[in-house]
Amino acid sequence: MERADIEWGTIPNLLHDAASTRGDAPAIYDGDTVVSWRELESVARQAAAAYIALGVEPGDRIAIWAPNVWEWIPAALGIHLAGGVLVPLNTRYKGMEAAYILQRSNAKVLVTMGEFLGTDYAALLHSAVEPGSLTDLRAIVTLRTTGAGSWDEFLADAPPADAEIDRRVAALGPDDLSDILFTSGTTGNPKGVMETHGATLRAFQAWSDVVGLRAGDRYLIVNPFFHAFGYKAGWLSALMTGATIHPQAVFDVDEVLERVNREQITMLPGPPTLFHTILDHPRRAEYDLSSLRLAVTGAAAIPVELIVRMRDELTFETIITGYGLTEASGIATMCRFDDDPETIATTSGRAIPDVEVLVVDATGTEVPRGQPGEVVVRGYNVMLGYFDDPEETAVAIDSDGWLHTGDIGIMDDRGYLRITDRTKDMFIVGGFNAYPAEIENLMLANDAIAQVAVIGVPDDRMGEVGMAFVVLRPDADATADAISAWCKETMANFKVPRHVQIVDTLPLNATGKVLKFELRDRAGEWLRRP
Repeated sequence: MERADIEWGTIPNLLHDAASTRGDAPAIYDGDTVVSWRELESVARQAAAAYIALGVEPGDRIAIWAPNVWEWIPAALGIHLAGGVLVPLNTRYKGMEAAYILQRSNAKVLVTMGEFLGTDYAALLHSAVEPGSLTDLRAIVTLRTTGAGSWDEFLADAPPADAEIDRRVAALGPDDLSDILFTSGTTGNPKGVMETHGATLRAFQAWSDVVGLRAGDRYLIVNPFFHAFGYKAGWLSALMTGATIHPQAVFDVDEVLERVNREQITMLPGPPTLFHTILDHPRRAEYDLSSLRLAVTGAAAIPVELIVRMRDELTFETIITGYGLTEASGIATMCRFDDDPETIATTSGRAIPDVEVLVVDATGTEVPRGQPGEVVVRGYNVMLGYFDDPEETAVAIDSDGWLHTGDIGIMDDRGYLRITDRTKDMFIVGGFNAYPAEIENLMLANDAIAQVAVIGVPDDRMGEVGMAFVVLRPDADATADAISAWCKETMANFKVPRHVQIVDTLPLNATGKVLKFELRDRAGEWLRRP
């Protein structure tokens, strides 16, 4: 585990080590494209030279807004080689949401996608902002297009900058920022989580060791690259271990089955619904799934029977669940390879090496094992803080270095953690965290809405979905369907409330706070109606 912290130190050093030791071995398979480790470093250095030619300086932020395609990886590594800081954007964002993060992070360059599945990301952005309002943004580069502004032209036009790249890499240290991942905000707007090269490498070397990821594994990465799971527990962990990266741009179970069969995938992460669907697929017997060795799952309740079936009916040797949050590098606790199915299904494991995890009461005192309390985390994996937001940082991390997660959990006598309540009012839609305060903030931009309160409600397919209670402005005559349609045009689909109710008033307490428990009772009655 110490190799990442001591020998590599930074992501550029890791990349050079991988290219030097693995050479022409395949690093990435993406359709008909095969990229070797040496070629990956070469393209990343071209990207770094192109960023430098645009005037990017060490510490500058560069954003990537694209699905899981192979170019995403050298685009990100090029940012690190140039001494810059990666800012990934959620591909489900609409233009207004992306513009907020670009403005908040002062991003100098945006690497995005040409039209993909009917979405033109650059057009979304331009439609949401006034010309010239993104004052720091110097260039938009589009992947898989041709001509001016395309990725290929961007690389080809950049003059060589090997000496400058080497100088910047040499000046980079483990304590320098590697990325800022914006989390959906519990207080209305996303906050940028700052993480360093050293902490990232150390945490995900530990993650890779626990999972058992190794050279020769073929890793189908279905988790999005904009998320810590697809980025850090995904292609970066493959870079550390020598596993081959197989990006999956669109989540489609039939395509996953076909790729496991054709490419002999050994490592497959995903939410429980993925494995349920595979196990119950009517044509499962037509696919050779015998190569599957490693699984990582979570982000929803897991039946013990699912873990048993994954071991008995498929060929998984190791099935891992865990708990983490972006503010703790994405990982804090993990089950281990020899844990029993009930432990894997009902807990999130125990703390990863050199990280402390406690369950505490309101005074910060550890509660007895078996009793509920707030989960707190301390260690090298805890973020430096929220970008340009010392007040929120001070709320999240106390004077003793404990990160207060806001999650309620119970720890057993073995040190294994079970999460019982989610962060404040957060709910999870198909594996994506949805925060009511952020959704409410977005909905209030609609001129017809005077007040809105959002809660999570059960859903058979997605686990949970949003339900919005809306008070209209006096002169408005919008319908629930019209508000739903507006939301679909304005925000990422996992945030869009699946149910909208127009109400006269919201239930409030004496201080004016919405009583969401009353709304949950109302929602339960409404959803039970025939």
